[in-house]
Amino acid sequence: MAEDPHKARANADCLYDAAEVDAAIDRLAAAITRDLAQSDPVVLVVMNGGLIPAGHLLTRLDFPLRLDYLHATRYRERTRGGGLHWLKRPTRPLRGETVLVIDDILDEGITLAEIVADCRREAPERLLTAVLCHKRHDRHNGFRADYVGLEVEDRYVFGYGMDYKGYWRNAPGIFALAEDRTGE
Repeated sequence: MAEDPHKARANADCLYDAAEVDAAIDRLAAAITRDLAQSDPVVLVVMNGGLIPAGHLLTRLDFPLRLDYLHATRYRERTRGGGLHWLKRPTRPLRGETVLVIDDILDEGITLAEIVADCRREAPERLLTAVLCHKRHDRHNGFRADYVGLEVEDRYVFGYGMDYKGYWRNAPGIFALAEDRTGE
């Protein structure tokens, strides 16, 4: 895998350009609005990956909501995940609330499943998840997101919140490392 972030971006394959990602975010917003506009939800953004998708999505949700964030990671700027590491838990009480958790990608489902399990301990009335991307492969733990913007192939992807070794969350599209065809 390329170590230099400039080389990684220059050699990457564009899976979805900015217009395609924006169209997917529009579809997510329409589905979430249909389901949650009357529910006064608490929206939890998973940092850092969920920051950019949430920023684009939240401006398309034309209903009142309360916003918080959490920071839990398995990757810590690496290309392979480890155990879940909590940096910050939500500060808003979730008991009895409708909660929407927004993240960048559902890969194997481990991180989001652990976050959801942690939130469920607070007894929300309803708990939903939204991800910009869902990775296609057979290594899933069975966890499924309620709202999915795009499907991506089983490659290391970055852009729109997803990073390459801490870089390129800001890339204007969704890219896959050119030499990575194995899902590393």
